[in-house]
This record gives sequence, structure tokens and C-alpha cells, in this order.
Amino acid sequence: MKDDPKKKSEYALAGVDYEEIQPFKEAMIEAGKQTVTFPNARNVFVDEDVLHAHGAVYEYRGSSRHAWCKTQEGLGNLNWIAELMYQTTGKSYYDVIGRAAALLIAIDVIAQGAMPVIWTDEVAAGDSEWFSDKQRSNDYAKGCIDVCREIGMALPAGESPSLRYLIKAEPPVKSAPSLSGSITGVIAPAENKITGKKLQVGDVILGVRSTGLHSNGVSAVIRRVMKLPDQFLTKLSNGKTLGEECLIPIPSYVALVENLLMYEVNIHAIVPGTGDGIAKLAFDKRPFNYRVHSWVEVPFLFQYLMELGVSIEDCLNTFNYGIGIYFFVPKDEVKIAINVGEAAGYDVVELGVVEDGKRNVIFEPEGITLLPAGVK
Repeated sequence: MKDDPKKKSEYALAGVDYEEIQPFKEAMIEAGKQTVTFPNARNVFVDEDVLHAHGAVYEYRGSSRHAWCKTQEGLGNLNWIAELMYQTTGKSYYDVIGRAAALLIAIDVIAQGAMPVIWTDEVAAGDSEWFSDKQRSNDYAKGCIDVCREIGMALPAGESPSLRYLIKAEPPVKSAPSLSGSITGVIAPAENKITGKKLQVGDVILGVRSTGLHSNGVSAVIRRVMKLPDQFLTKLSNGKTLGEECLIPIPSYVALVENLLMYEVNIHAIVPGTGDGIAKLAFDKRPFNYRVHSWVEVPFLFQYLMELGVSIEDCLNTFNYGIGIYFFVPKDEVKIAINVGEAAGYDVVELGVVEDGKRNVIFEPEGITLLPAGVK
């Protein structure tokens, strides 16, 4: 008697069904093929003979002395909101998620003066069925292609495991993968490397406006919003739902850093506005104070969260609160940095100054002093 062709294998019954995973893999392989030439402008070339095999092979063909920067990062819980919106509205938002998954890693790469060129991602779901949804797969692939094109990066390899015994989404979301990855950036010439060691008293703090939540503090937002009657479908006064407001596409700051380096702006340090909020300004272990004398208009979402009862202290210590990335430059470099940013399409704002002190962030607009993360 022949085996039933529809009968699932032992592995599939255990939660790893390659037939269900395959549509996602195929969508991502095709996406990767479309990105392989994007890093060529930075003299990095991907070997297409081993595309989506066991690893990415690439080389630098420029004439500059160069260095590499590699960063590993995860997206966190942002796509839990996308999954809930997909279940309730039919729109997946995974093009936004693909963009976010890349840019949350890329921002750490550019903080070292490196330009992103190679991205390898991992989409780890709690069940094989998650991968079989073609709309979500195609949206995610499109988001990946678009962000790679925008910042000059290739996605030549990735991983998509089904981890039934490890990953389980919090209800009412049925299934949500853990998204993470690694980006390699090239520093060319090697002298473009930014370490933060040049930071000194008198440096001016510049910031670039954020568009909203981005990714830090998502867990706190979910906890607060799920207590509302309409949860993420709550209508806001700006006409959007809370879910839409949380899933505003994350901006890329790659072009800004690239232009600042091209015009040889003397950047002493770059601090991404991700994790620990504004307190992250005190990243350096030396006894500097970071006096913030001016601020930007706070994105609508954070204003709404404060209406729900979130304290200003929580907003400052958790969310980006309106600034997506910080730059420290000498006073005589401020004007050129702002002008270069404006020419590249960025709103660069002077926020404060570095002083001698006790390693505090003095946030004058609210009269609050913030301690560095982990310091009491």
C-alpha cells in the first residue's frame, strides 16, 4: 500500500513544514536577487554564484584603506502591533516592518561612520503556517527591497526557522515571528570611523526629528493601549487609528551621515535615539553633563500617551520623544552640519551642549534631570 501523498511528515507534525515555509523563502530569495547590486556604489560587490546558499560572499573593490563594522540587532515587539492590525483590518503593514527591521540595525552601523552594505535577516516564527501567507510575505519582501535600494544595501542571505517550542505570541495575536538580523557596513576611507572618543566639553548636541514611535518602548505602548476599549483601532483626533500611528514608517538617517562625512563635518559622536530615551545622551562614562536647552514638537503619539497617564519621566526615559538620532559636533561645525542636513532633506536642530558635570542629562524644557540607564 502506497503512502498517502497528503500525509504530513514527522517533522511537519512537529511544527516544521517546509511546504508551508517555502512561499516565504521564495519571496525572500527573489527579493535578495533584486538587491545584490545596490552596494556597488560603495565599491562592495556580492558574489551572485552563492546567493542564498550557506552564507553571503562579498568583497570591497575600492582603492581606499577601509574597515568593516558589523552589528546584530532585533526589532523587538513592533510587529506584534502589525499582526494585530492584520487580524483586524486585513492590512499586513509588513512592508513597514521590513523597513523597520533593517533600519533599526542600520542606525547602529552608521553611528560608527560605516555605510550599510550587507544585511542578513532572520524571521523566526512559532509555526510553519505563518510563512504560508503570501500577502504578508510579499509585503515584507517589498519592504526589504525598498529599504535596501534606498540605503545602498544587499540582502544576499537569511534564515526563516519555525520554532514551535520557543516562540509563542501573546494573545489576541495568533502568531508573530521574532525578527532580527545583522548588517555589515563599510568604513571607506577608514578615517571616517566614529568612536565617540573625541567627545569633549563644549560640543554642541544636534538632533534630527523622529516621525513617531519607531521601536523603543513598544512593550509599554502595547500594555497601555490594550486596556482601551478599541485598543489599536482607537480613533485619534488626527484621523488615524492608534495602530496606524504606531506603524508610521521609520526614517533612514543613512544619507544624512553619508553627506556629513562627504563634506568632512567633524563629528565627535553619534548616538541613535533608540532604547533608554533621552537618557542615552549620557553614553560616555566620563563626568559630562548634557544640557538640553531646546526641544522639538513632540510627535502626536507621545502627546496622546501622556493624556492616557504616561508620565513625562517615562516618556523621556523610554521613548525617542521626538528625536531619532543625535550628533555631537564642535561649536564651529554647527552651521555646516545643519546646512548639509537641510540639503539632504533632514531637519537638524540644535538641542544643547556638553558641560563638565556628573554624567547627567539636564532636560531644561521640563526641568528634569535624567540619570544614565542603570544608574540610581
